[in-house]
Amino acid sequence: MPLDEPRRRGDDDRASLPDAAADDGPLADAYSRAVTRAVDAVAPAVAHVRVERATGRGRREGSGSGFLITPDGYLVTNSHVAGGADAIDVTLHDGRRASGTIVGDDPDSDLALVKVAADDLAWCRFGDSSSLRVGQIAIAIGSPYGFQHTVTAGIVSALGRSMRGRSGRLLDNVIQTDAPLNAGNSGGPLVDSRGLVIGVNTAVILPAQGLCFAIASSLAEQVAIALIREGRVRRAWLGLGGQTVPVARRVALHFALASDAAVRVDSLERGAPAASAGLERGDLIVAVDGAPVASIDDLLRALDAGAIGRTLAIDVLRHGRRSTLELVPVERASGSREPGS
Repeated sequence: MPLDEPRRRGDDDRASLPDAAADDGPLADAYSRAVTRAVDAVAPAVAHVRVERATGRGRREGSGSGFLITPDGYLVTNSHVAGGADAIDVTLHDGRRASGTIVGDDPDSDLALVKVAADDLAWCRFGDSSSLRVGQIAIAIGSPYGFQHTVTAGIVSALGRSMRGRSGRLLDNVIQTDAPLNAGNSGGPLVDSRGLVIGVNTAVILPAQGLCFAIASSLAEQVAIALIREGRVRRAWLGLGGQTVPVARRVALHFALASDAAVRVDSLERGAPAASAGLERGDLIVAVDGAPVASIDDLLRALDAGAIGRTLAIDVLRHGRRSTLELVPVERASGSREPGS
C-alpha cells in the first residue's frame, strides 16, 4: 500500500491478529473429546428414578436420578429422592423399565441404595474425591425435569464446602461445581474426565447461578458398602461439633504433625464421650489412635462401626501443648449430632 494512500481499517489487521478460531480449535476439540469419552463410559449406567409415596391426601409422585455401581443392580441415589418410597420405578439408559427396592436409606448423608430388578446392566466406578483439584472438569448426568440422560459440564468450583443435609446433619467435604443442575438431577453422578464418579449431585441454590453441590464419592462409596452389607450405616458418636481449621506452619513443625490442618472442637454435649473424656472447646484434634487427623473427613473416617465401644486415643493440642485423651465412642442414635454438625 502506498504511504500516501489512506489506510482503511482492517486492511492489514488480519495479518497481525492471531487466528482465534485456529488457536482455540485443538483446545476445544480436546475438551469435547474428554467430555464425550466420559459420557460414553458413564451414561449407560445412569437411570431415571420415579417414586410414589403414600400421604394423608393420597399418593404423591417424585423423581430424580441414580446410577448403577454393580452389575447385579445396586443403584445409588439421594435419600431425598428414594427414601420412604412405597414404589420405585427405574428407567434404564436403553429404555427398559424395572422395579426398584430400597436396600438402605441414610438421611444423614442424603444417600440411599436401591436394588434394580433387571439383568445385563451397565455400571460405573467411584473415583477418588480426595485427589480432586479446583478447576478440573466436572460432568453431571441426570434427568432434570424428566429430560432423561441430560449432560451438563463445568468445573470443580470449590472443595471442602459444608451444607446441611435433609436430616439437618452437616455434610462436610461437599464438592461445589458450576455444572448446571436442576430439579431431577438429584442422585445422578458427577464424574471426572476419565468417567469415574467423583460425587453424587444433591443440591442447588435456586436464586443463584452456577452454585451446585455434590456429595463426595469418598463418602458415597463408604455409605453404599455399609448399606449393601448391613442395610444401614452404623456410626460411632463422640458428642462434639467441630470444623477443619488450618494450623500454623511453625506449630505443625514443632509437634511433627503430618498436615497443616486439624479439627477444632467448637461444641460439646454434656455427658457425651468427648466431654466425659475431658475434651474442651478450642482443642485441636490432630490424631486418633496414631492416625493423623487433618480434616472432619479424617475424624469421621475413624468413627466407623469398628470404633463403637472401643477405647480410642485422641491426640489434641491445647494451650501450646500436646496431650492424649482416651474415650470410648458409643453408637450414634438417630438424631444425635456428629462432628461438624
